[in-house]
Amino acid sequence: MSRLCRSCTAVLVVACTLGSALPVSAQIFAWRDSRGRLVLSNDGTRAVATYGVATNSELRTTRRLPTSTRASLYDSLIEEHAGNYAISPDLVRAVIQVESAFNARAVSPKGAMGLMQLMPATAAEHGVIDPFDPAENIRGGVAYLRELLDRYDNQVELALAAYNAGPGAVDKYGKQIPPYRETRDYVRRIKSVTPIRIGPKRVIYKIVEIVNGREVPRYSDTRPSASAKIVTRR
Repeated sequence: MSRLCRSCTAVLVVACTLGSALPVSAQIFAWRDSRGRLVLSNDGTRAVATYGVATNSELRTTRRLPTSTRASLYDSLIEEHAGNYAISPDLVRAVIQVESAFNARAVSPKGAMGLMQLMPATAAEHGVIDPFDPAENIRGGVAYLRELLDRYDNQVELALAAYNAGPGAVDKYGKQIPPYRETRDYVRRIKSVTPIRIGPKRVIYKIVEIVNGREVPRYSDTRPSASAKIVTRR
């Protein structure tokens, strides 16, 4: 199937999804946003917030589409760990969508594993014993993403670039997104799936635990002791 046919199919599926709960006479409105992407709406309102479509980065909608059955299997885990680390669940979902398309058994040519595509060293650093276990993988991936957000002062695009290319690459280019096509496409694709944000502002406590002889950071909104380090989130 050609790229044009795939795009037409995606538009048709989205239009049907948007209109599925509406009267027969309802209309689907369309326009181009400032980046030239096609936006579909069921009410004609050019809302500020638009949402990406996982199957087509050039297509947006003015309301969030239902997640796939496979993606919805992990909703509770994503909500739990995103909440523990003060990260937007939608950001975590977007990372998983782009990394593995919610395939818990995915393995990249470079050896990255599972839903959030953890490299062996990253998995070990965050106490992940089985990277193909969704609960462990999501916890480890979210913990690593939180670590990168801390490192780059909550600059989400830099954290995402480091998640893809490694923090060494981001630092090498003066804490800018490296000029690698793969990394820039990676950040762009995640931004096309969800608005870039971290989560609600609140006080978070950082606790370091020893797991299998390694220091593993954990975050909580409940103060565990007077010596806990306070980290403010946005």
